[in-house]
Amino acid sequence: MDNNNNSHLQTRTDSRPSCKTKCASETLTLDTKQTESASEIGLAQLQKVSQHPCYSNNAHHKYARMHLAVAPACNIQCNYCNRKYDCANESRPGVVSELLTPEQALFKAMAVAKAIPQLSVIGIAGPGDPLANPVRTMTTLALLREAMPDIKLCISTNGLTLIDHVDELLRLGVDHVTVTINALDEVIAAQIYKWIYLDGKRYSGVEAGRILIQRQMAGLRALSKAGILTKVNSVLIPGINDGHLPELSRELRRNNVFLHNIMPLISKPEHGTFFGLNGQREPLKSELDQVREESGGNVSQMKHCQQCRADAVGMLGEDRSSEFNLQDINAQPVDYPQTMVERSRFQSAIASQGASERQASLIVAVASGNTNQIDLHFGHTDCFKLYLLTENEHHYLGERRIKRYCSGSNDCPDSEVAAGHGSSLDNAIKALHGVDLLLCSRIGIDPKQALEAVGITLDVDYAYQAVSSVWPELFGKYQLLAQKKWLQQVSQGLI
Repeated sequence: MDNNNNSHLQTRTDSRPSCKTKCASETLTLDTKQTESASEIGLAQLQKVSQHPCYSNNAHHKYARMHLAVAPACNIQCNYCNRKYDCANESRPGVVSELLTPEQALFKAMAVAKAIPQLSVIGIAGPGDPLANPVRTMTTLALLREAMPDIKLCISTNGLTLIDHVDELLRLGVDHVTVTINALDEVIAAQIYKWIYLDGKRYSGVEAGRILIQRQMAGLRALSKAGILTKVNSVLIPGINDGHLPELSRELRRNNVFLHNIMPLISKPEHGTFFGLNGQREPLKSELDQVREESGGNVSQMKHCQQCRADAVGMLGEDRSSEFNLQDINAQPVDYPQTMVERSRFQSAIASQGASERQASLIVAVASGNTNQIDLHFGHTDCFKLYLLTENEHHYLGERRIKRYCSGSNDCPDSEVAAGHGSSLDNAIKALHGVDLLLCSRIGIDPKQALEAVGITLDVDYAYQAVSSVWPELFGKYQLLAQKKWLQQVSQGLI
């Protein structure tokens, strides 16, 4: 990064949607063939997808995503793929304008999060395969997780080495993984993949298909066991796998896949892919609709996919990646804790359809191990759930993830700082920047004082109660705090 670059991120940031703009009233809907009620899928899954534009048909109208191009190499050669690392003119997977180091990726991600407050998800999707570049990918994810605790992290992979990395992905707080699976039949797979490369050896033909399918399915099972939400992408290739995809969808259901995204083959000759140069046609819309219909009885179908570039930025269908090339970004580092305050205010307006800007409200962080109860000691928490609370409503806002600093004992010392955890406590406080009220089951003296020093009120009176049961009385208890915050924001012209 050229530190002498004086250009600024002003392009379109002044024209972004105002917090005062009301969003259309929408609720998360699920295919009734997949589940009969929200209770079957669970509150945790509903919350996971509610702000992920790729996993929710409703979220993509409200929230933005960003792909970081840090993974150049690939361990599979697909007949429909031709990666390009310096291309600004094509809009398809595998194409980027510039490759990034992990450090550049973090710098760019924080700049985008400040400029686009709707940003909720950052993923790594290429231009090669993230898990064929494990050091670059995991380093990037670790940097993002530490510096940007309010962002969801995800990856998109072909699944060849997924089984080897599930534990590390879970540790880094990646809770969404997309796997591209085009066939369960090794003969069909041999027509789609030219070769795979695994453990220093190249395989081709039916053998390559068999190895790939076995490892993909093992990866899906590991993701399910780890509680990581999974979407499967499949490329519809007429005459090759079109009649096979409903069978694949049935198997995906057995492996607890949340969403199936059947995408049309892109095979224009000018893209230079094997299929494109050899005349493999793209599917008709009617063919795509039919296969999706036949597969929809097994797994809910994603129908709003835009087949994004590997460096896409912004809302689905509105790629703003060209605005955020490294040379165009202000060299001044972003104050991310302050950025989180601005993002929370903006996303509160989205979640409440503007109610947070018309009346007093509080942002509440909850230390919960099972989503439904306030059951965690502050020092045992690695993920706080955030809610917007008004006089009559509450809305889920997302998460703030931290690295827990207590060993896990139920008898953690009151003085975590004295026990050598000062740095971890500082990081936790930064992660909670902008929170007004924190609910947990217990908290030590030092973290309590440290949080109160930055204006966060602590309450342990609701320990082990259901989160949903405390909302009716909580606003009344802290109404003066909410009104003080409201008047301060009005006086500063923030609302």
